Amino acid sequence: MDMFSKLTNLFQQALETREPSVNLLDSFVEHWKGITNYYIETTDETRPVKQTDIPWRLKQMLDILVYEEGQQGPEETGPCMEYLLQHKLLETLCTLGKAQYPPGMNHQVLVFFSKILVQIQKPMLHIINVYRPVQKLVRLCGLLGSQTEKEEVHFLFVICTRVKQDPYVLNYILEQSSSTLEDTENERGEETVPSSYPAAPSFACTPTQHSPTGSSSVIFPANTGLIHVLVHLSKSQKCRVARKACESLLLLASLPEEEAAECLAESTPLCQLLVERLCELYSQLPAMLDPTEIHSFPQINWSDPFTQDEESQSFPGSEHMKRFFAWLDFLDHLLKEAPKILATKLAKEIHNNWLIGVLQPELLQLSEMGVLVNTALLCCMVRNVQSPALVEELVLFLLGRDTQSELCLDTETHVLRYHLIEHCDHISDEISITTLRLFEELLKKPYRDTLFNLALRNLENRCYVTHTPGGVEDNSKNSEVACNLKAFLYPLCANSELEEDPFFTEDEFNSSEEQLLSRSQLTREPRCSGQTQAVEIVNSFLCLVPQEAKTSQHVQGAGYDTYVHDANKQFKECTALTQAWDWSEVLKPTESAISSSDFFEGHFLKILFDRIGRILEQPYELNLQVTSVLSRLALFPHPQLHEYLLDPYISLVPGARSLFSVLIRVIGELMQRIQLIPNFTEKLVHVRRQLMGLDGETGVDHVTLLQGVIVLEEFCKELAAIAFVKLFHLIFLQLFKIY
Repeated sequence: MDMFSKLTNLFQQALETREPSVNLLDSFVEHWKGITNYYIETTDETRPVKQTDIPWRLKQMLDILVYEEGQQGPEETGPCMEYLLQHKLLETLCTLGKAQYPPGMNHQVLVFFSKILVQIQKPMLHIINVYRPVQKLVRLCGLLGSQTEKEEVHFLFVICTRVKQDPYVLNYILEQSSSTLEDTENERGEETVPSSYPAAPSFACTPTQHSPTGSSSVIFPANTGLIHVLVHLSKSQKCRVARKACESLLLLASLPEEEAAECLAESTPLCQLLVERLCELYSQLPAMLDPTEIHSFPQINWSDPFTQDEESQSFPGSEHMKRFFAWLDFLDHLLKEAPKILATKLAKEIHNNWLIGVLQPELLQLSEMGVLVNTALLCCMVRNVQSPALVEELVLFLLGRDTQSELCLDTETHVLRYHLIEHCDHISDEISITTLRLFEELLKKPYRDTLFNLALRNLENRCYVTHTPGGVEDNSKNSEVACNLKAFLYPLCANSELEEDPFFTEDEFNSSEEQLLSRSQLTREPRCSGQTQAVEIVNSFLCLVPQEAKTSQHVQGAGYDTYVHDANKQFKECTALTQAWDWSEVLKPTESAISSSDFFEGHFLKILFDRIGRILEQPYELNLQVTSVLSRLALFPHPQLHEYLLDPYISLVPGARSLFSVLIRVIGELMQRIQLIPNFTEKLVHVRRQLMGLDGETGVDHVTLLQGVIVLEEFCKELAAIAFVKLFHLIFLQLFKIY
């Protein structure tokens, strides 16, 4: 039993022998008169309130009200509560608190209001002689130089908790125009001294004033309402105060009633104030942040942004980043909790005022350093954001709404999308790497329009495939599925350790590799993808890099099996991500009415293919990021995307290129350059060991080329592993449907 319960029991026992109705009221009035007499009799205006009997008398009055309520029925109001309401005691206390007389009185009033709202169980906030003084006390909170932030935020939290319990009282608490308040007072004057607590009224929250142009913009009251004060206190340097203010805002924003959500969205400055704070924090970020620190910056939880390891996260601008990303996380959390109408309004406010108004100019500026820092920050934002409403607005901001197939010489209608894709091939390698990382983070989000905008809208009609009359490329027959499965699993069945490892072992891969090298794969006559055996697709990628340019067999732990295990895990995650996207499992037949002569893979894939075509000339880190994005695309279980990126045997229309065709050109260039470098394989192995930290730095020439070859080999193994896993799942899915 807590201290309050013990005191309440003692108080109740002391009152049991007295006449409850008369003596309680007399005692209540006596304590109130004791408070008012203090102001008549005292002459020392500097005496702190804690040195008077006012705190004690307020506590006695509260105890009487609580005890009285316990003795009344659910529809009754006791005489002490009637007295408090009729004589406007709360109004008087609010005035005394505002005057701060005696010194510290505001603290006592806040505590009294908080306790009465917590301990009185019946609804109160719809009564005019309660909600009017509550509104006035709210206006006294959040003032500059306040010494009572802790008590203020607790009082506001209590209000929001009562609103959460009784959402219909929201419109009584929020700041309204004076005419609305006067009308409400006249209409509900009978509630000044209620004989019982009335039923819940309907919502009547309306904007204070519309703009003269007739638009939907709203001019809100002065910065004195509940929403303003809570947002102000969320900026407090005291972490507990700021956190409590945010919790209060969440209580309001998560009200499930549609009327409450509409009231908050359309009739209060909630969305505007939240986004203004976001813009303010973003503008405080230093212009010269280190992009490396941004990329490694951890997820910040809004509820406690300053509990991170200070040693590992201390760098110039780190405190500003913590505050910004903590607030962004708070908004993201609020968007997940809020009803749709409020979440949509807030997300669009973020789009218009922050993304378009603040961030877009920073991304389009001429300063390379400015572009780099802001792109890195945007990448970190995309990685952290989880709410569907904000993810959608981010994608629309970055990519636009276009759904038509792109044309090679088409003028880009979405300026930011065009510039971001061009930045993937920027003269600055750092900007290219950071922008590619941004697109990779976008592709990890559960939003289907991202992939459609970047790639699928250009592939959905399969204009890259040579049209074959008669439907030769239709789906495989059941017998072919079984044949594919047998050919696909044959290397696995030969493994004596199948129970331990369901995929290729390194030794097995090396032995099969020697057999496959004798085959002339690159000159093989192409076949339609529906007839391509799965095992041939995998082996085509594994055997693409010539033997003298391979290093896996010279370094322990660099086998193909590791990629298979990773690809299996990543594909399952990707499949779970896209499960609700209703993608077809079969290829769409090509249509002869659609011209294939003008096929264009789209600006995004074009840049990626151009980059992969220069893999032997680009820095190691850039190559890693390009291949990472392409691998992410290849993982998606979409039939056209799988065919275009992972089928080496598709018959391309003239002028079209696929990922495999680009890799073939790279291999052709590599074969020529190998002849010009003495001891090529030895140098290649040495550079690989350097990258793995096994050998020290030496003056090996052609380092960029050698590093590019290593990335190329690993990329081909990764693509083979992805193809293996996807085809493995596809074949078993087809067999499951058959049997």
